[in-house]
Amino acid sequence: MPSLGLTLCIIWFLTLFVLRSLILWVKTGSLGINTFKRRIGSLAWCATMSATVGILLAPISPVATLYNWPMSEMLYNVPLVHWTGAGISVIGIVGALAAQLAMGESWRIGVDESERTKLVTDGMFRYVRNPIFSFIGVFMLGFFLTVPTGWTLLAIVLTAIGIHLQVRFVEEPHLLSVHGDEYASYLKTVGRFIPGFT
Repeated sequence: MPSLGLTLCIIWFLTLFVLRSLILWVKTGSLGINTFKRRIGSLAWCATMSATVGILLAPISPVATLYNWPMSEMLYNVPLVHWTGAGISVIGIVGALAAQLAMGESWRIGVDESERTKLVTDGMFRYVRNPIFSFIGVFMLGFFLTVPTGWTLLAIVLTAIGIHLQVRFVEEPHLLSVHGDEYASYLKTVGRFIPGFT
């Protein structure tokens, strides 16, 4: 299923990064990409690099399998599991895009400390604080079921590390400084990635 996995990765990237940025640009004149404005070596920079490398490794996994690169051997070959994984990946893409669109003009990739965006707490944000990242996790799970290789595992681990660093040590402190008690209360009552787990 490497060809299917590669197709899913391309759709994922074009939908969540290119299309969403263009939609914001049409509405506001900004692409909303603030990830590469950090001091090299800072925690925010490390978070960005880890997630970026992980995201870029995802499409390499199916390519590696197609060309028999090292670490590209499929850990199992069960078509039903692969197709199930593809379905889960599609859910991840659709859910993440829906969460991005629900943020409206507040959506950004990364943090610009000079910006003051609206705090979004309704819709799916009523149940989880970071539904975009939650659905990226769903996509990654489905992607691993579709293309279960060492490259996929590496992509997942690096992306997860980057996301956790970004959320815990960059985004949450920023939102707390901008929105104060409103965000502090939100932190205590709504789960970070999974409903009920703050």
